[in-house]
Amino acid sequence: MAGSAEEGFARRVTTLGALADPVRRALYRFVSDQDHAVSREQAAEGVEVPKHTAKFHLDRLVDEGLLVTEFRRLTGRTGPGAGRPAKLYRRSAREVSVSLPHRRYDLAAEVLADAIERSLHGAPLDRSIVAAADAAAQRAVDDTPDRTRNRAGELDRLATTLAPFGYEPKVNDDLVLANCPFDRLAGDHRELVCGMNLAFVCSVADRLGCAGVRAELDPADERCCVRVVPAD
Repeated sequence: MAGSAEEGFARRVTTLGALADPVRRALYRFVSDQDHAVSREQAAEGVEVPKHTAKFHLDRLVDEGLLVTEFRRLTGRTGPGAGRPAKLYRRSAREVSVSLPHRRYDLAAEVLADAIERSLHGAPLDRSIVAAADAAAQRAVDDTPDRTRNRAGELDRLATTLAPFGYEPKVNDDLVLANCPFDRLAGDHRELVCGMNLAFVCSVADRLGCAGVRAELDPADERCCVRVVPAD
């Protein structure tokens, strides 16, 4: 699982690297600014480059998943003599981001939004956060391959499941989470975020059947506030 997380990160870096070229970046911005799909001729004219240059860079953006294509006759005519449909480009719905160190503010937002919805139905907020964190933990475990869930070592099993979320787990006699995926958010709302974080890690351990370990708060500079130790 850690390997797949690294591969996913590498793919995101490669995708964003496609925008390092100034012509490609200009074409992506031009296409994104339009409220309709555009042809390569329109894109070339919009950024003032030759059509063959625009085609090369637009197709590279398609290969990286940043643009998608569709085919349509621009004249609106149909039937014989209407001509071939034009290849048109528009921005894809794919979201790509890279942060160093790895942050997962999307996970925090997902858990906290779920907790707020639960509290609006009358549940106390603290219990709502625990329930929302547990639901997120269940999804994390469901996405974990069976070969990971069946590992003998509980700390290793937990570490491999948490790795894709940016925790940078290190297993020795205990499990240290070397990176906080919610660092900036925790700096402003420490009690809330650390409580949510602890609830998430505890639930992941429970869902994996790791009965011999215990997650606890152990705040320290430059690492996650949660540490996992043997239960005895």
